[in-house]
Amino acid sequence: MTATLLPLLDANREAMASDFADVIDAEVKKQSGLSGAAIKTAYSAAQKFKPGVVQVATSKMLPDFLDALSPFWDSKPAGTPFGEHLAANGDQVAEALLAVTDGQADGAPAVLAKAYKSIRGKAKGYVIDALVPVGGVVEKYAG
Repeated sequence: MTATLLPLLDANREAMASDFADVIDAEVKKQSGLSGAAIKTAYSAAQKFKPGVVQVATSKMLPDFLDALSPFWDSKPAGTPFGEHLAANGDQVAEALLAVTDGQADGAPAVLAKAYKSIRGKAKGYVIDALVPVGGVVEKYAG
């Protein structure tokens, strides 16, 4: 397996991290109900602990995220938007991306690890919901 998306980082890392952070912000804002309140609380706690943590963490994990997404990029049918391809393979894509965040949470400061663990049980569904805009960000930089 080759990490065909990793070259996108060469000139675009911070811009990509910012765009992915915007996707995360938008997805958090869309949440409602009790589980939505839990997500918003955990997200707020993480941001209060360390302002800018979402973009910094996203930038740090981008190589691993792009590595996880590369097989899906390589298998994308011609003419199919990447976000649609990701959504069509939602379970596999979500598991691949969550493996990255799970690894990072293991070494995170206690307050961030606690916030992550509080939402991890429902995280797969949240990731699946965000796959279309995630694919859009990748396509923006893949040109």
